[in-house]
Formats: sequence, C-alpha cells, structure tokens
Amino acid sequence: MRLSPRVATLFAVAALPLALTACSSGASHDDGGVSAKPAKAADPNAGLATGARLKTALAPASAIPAGLTLEADGSSDSGGTFLDPSARKAGKPDCGRLETTSWIQVSGFKGGVSFAQNDYANKDQTSLVAQEIDSFQGTTAATVMKDLRAVAAECATYTNTDDHAQVKVTGAATGSLGDEAYTMTLTSSHWENGQTLIAARSGKSVVTVLSTAGGNNGAAAAKKVTTEVLASLKGLKAA
Repeated sequence: MRLSPRVATLFAVAALPLALTACSSGASHDDGGVSAKPAKAADPNAGLATGARLKTALAPASAIPAGLTLEADGSSDSGGTFLDPSARKAGKPDCGRLETTSWIQVSGFKGGVSFAQNDYANKDQTSLVAQEIDSFQGTTAATVMKDLRAVAAECATYTNTDDHAQVKVTGAATGSLGDEAYTMTLTSSHWENGQTLIAARSGKSVVTVLSTAGGNNGAAAAKKVTTEVLASLKGLKAA
C-alpha cells in the first residue's frame, strides 16, 4: 500500500482588525512623552530550512540502488514558505501507514512546518526507496521520535488492508545516525522481502526513509540513504 506524497496547502493569513480604544471626552493621559514599544515576538521558524532548501539535502540518485528511478508523482516539498504546525492526532496509530511513503504520519503528526520528499521504484513497483525530511518548531522533532519509538510496540503485529497479510514489526535504537535514530523492520510470510524504516533526528529535523530494495529487508539501502541525507543536512543553511 502506498499513499500519495504529502501536499502542502498554504493558507492566506487573514488580517486582524485593530482594536480601537475609546477615550472619554476631556480625558487626558500623560506618559511623560515616552511610549513603550511592545517586544518583538520570537520567530518560531528561526533557524529552520524551507522545503526548497530541504529538497537539496535529499539523497541523490547515485545513492539509490540500481534499477530504481525517480517517481515523478512522488516528489513534493513545501517550497519557500513555512506551513502552520500540525497538532498531534491522539489515539492508536494507523499501523498500515508503516507500509506507505510519508510514514512519519504514523507518529500522529502530519509532518513539519517545512518538508521535502521523493521516492524511487523499479518498473513493476516491487522495489521502493522513499525519503523525506521534516523540520519542526521547538522540541517537536524529539516528540516525533519518541512517538515513532512507541509505534513498534503498539504495532507489533497487525493485518494490512492490501492483501490482509499478518505483519510483524520489530524496532531498535540505532547508533551513529544523527542525534538519535530508530529502525523498524516489517516482515510477513506473504512477502518475498520485508521492509526497513529508519527515522533519524538531526537538530529540529527528522529524516524518514523506507526501503524494500535489495536483500535483508532493504536494510542496507535504507541506512545508506539515511546517512547521505544526514550528511547533507549538516551543511544546510537555514532560509
């Protein structure tokens, strides 16, 4: 099962009317000629890269296994603007999303305030590598990682909707990838090869990679792509 890539919908910000303070006739206010200036609110997106910049950090075709080509309808990014932060959806995770592109959504978050993604597949769609970068405000990236770690336990076994296969999910912390990383492996007796999912945090960004390419449940390709993206993020300048 695959979902279409996340589509950025930008909303126009409505202008807020200015509140007018009514003064009674003849009333006066003496502030000594000094008017207090309101403190400028901190920009919650300061230091974050836009989707247009994140796009340049995605792993190049040279890092993708041979035989896989870029899917034109699987490429998307949030462009040069930031999206409104999405609220976390509470409740049991939709385990079936683990088999899709944009599988970060199994965390309960739709994604970051900026993002970029693409995926590569072979001709008959039996082998796939999907990659995505999402940047978040504040400490949300760490929260996303925490929620993804919990998914392995909550979705330890589930039945998918495509072929009603029983899927087993195992997860483990992964060292030497970003600030923190977690790997999930999905296997089923109905599949010829399983799939590997890696989520890795670099500062306020979360890299998510899905791979079914190659043997060993796509693990080698997943790690190679994740490593490439993390290296690119290190040198990426904020917008």
